[in-house]
Amino acid sequence: MEHGNQTFVPGFILQELFNREGHEGLIFFIHLFMYLLILLGNLLIVLLICCDAHLLHTPMYFFLSYLSLADMCFASSTIPIMLRNLISQDKVISYSGCLSQIYFFLAFGNSDNFLLAAMAYDRYLAICCPLHYTSLMNTKRCLLMVSGCWLLALFQSTLYTSLLSSVSFCASQEIPHFFCEFYPVLGLACSDTTAVKLVVLTEGVLDILGPFVFIVASYVRIFLTVVKTSSSTSKRKAFSTCGSHLAVVILFYGTLCWIYTQPTSDNTQASLMHTVVTPMLNPFIYSLRNNEMKGALRRLLRRMRVNCMNWK
Repeated sequence: MEHGNQTFVPGFILQELFNREGHEGLIFFIHLFMYLLILLGNLLIVLLICCDAHLLHTPMYFFLSYLSLADMCFASSTIPIMLRNLISQDKVISYSGCLSQIYFFLAFGNSDNFLLAAMAYDRYLAICCPLHYTSLMNTKRCLLMVSGCWLLALFQSTLYTSLLSSVSFCASQEIPHFFCEFYPVLGLACSDTTAVKLVVLTEGVLDILGPFVFIVASYVRIFLTVVKTSSSTSKRKAFSTCGSHLAVVILFYGTLCWIYTQPTSDNTQASLMHTVVTPMLNPFIYSLRNNEMKGALRRLLRRMRVNCMNWK
């Protein structure tokens, strides 16, 4: 349907994930297995924290429960469509569906970004200001911080999708990606996108660089504080409490750097790492190296066993 020089686009065609004939079934089951691991692993973390009063009222685990929830939703914004495309001949996604995918992908991805910064601030207060930690990181403060993280992420995704909905699309409808990502979709616009790119570039740099710089500054202060500590036991405890969070930070921002330093047409592997592998590894990083999470799992299993015996 044409209006002057513009064309109304009813949908987009998503590019193949892998150009390997005959391997779609194997690739489908591999990614389905990884998606189930993401859901089960992160859901288990949320369940353990919500069912354990001690963990729920500990700021670090309170933030972790929301990070796991965001990871589940983040993966669910892209992987189901990717799985459908692997086994279906229909690669078309509607215009509204594409915008919705971009909205939720950005919302949950950026909530991860801000929540990691909130967790870094929590670790900074716990190690650098231990005497005031309890009063500073009370329940009300934690709820406000989580609410702020979600609101900022929703604002950013609303801004991006609003800007994208204001441009016109024509000619090629094939997105050079396996899901609707902002920049590949914007590349299909036939109207002038200079202003949109300028706003997105400015806001995007602040959105990614701001939390990252904050996290780095927090860990610099933590490192300096720990180095000044004379007790080797205290040093080991401080580094162990930060180890899991630091590993997730490196994984999250490392894949982001990988994505944005690659040409758009060549960043499929980086995007897969960011959207599939990172949310899958986060539960293992936090659970395998954390004795409190293991203890919460043992208590939950013991409680379930007692309840089963009572039912009998």
